[in-house]
Amino acid sequence: MATPPFHLAFPVDDLAAARAFYAGVLGCAEGRSSEEWIDFDFHGHQIVAHLASGAAGDAASNPVDGHGVPVPHFGLVLDMPAWEALAQRLKDAGTQFVIEPTVRFKGKAGEQATMFFRDPSGNAIEMKAFADPAQLFAK
Repeated sequence: MATPPFHLAFPVDDLAAARAFYAGVLGCAEGRSSEEWIDFDFHGHQIVAHLASGAAGDAASNPVDGHGVPVPHFGLVLDMPAWEALAQRLKDAGTQFVIEPTVRFKGKAGEQATMFFRDPSGNAIEMKAFADPAQLFAK
């Protein structure tokens, strides 16, 4: 059975800035929209930016492999070439990273490339990739 697409609704405080970031920087196709929300195609998944001023951002952070990982966050597991291309695209766009593109858990179970950045409303996004996709749920 194919993995079903997920749906995620999240708050933003500026729809124009969200549109510029998700469509322009991340390359997400735009779906339906209104004055209050915008649907985006996030690699086959539906994410919806809802206008809700003051509701975005961190609640906390947790230490993971020497970095403070923002909580909450969302993201995707890409294949390595797509992850590398996105990392370069974000660098070229002048994105300020919360955690720079790096490899976490080097030489251990679950070794992965990861990067964290924020959208214009402060929502944290993690994009990751595995050289060996079988390591996704490795213990």
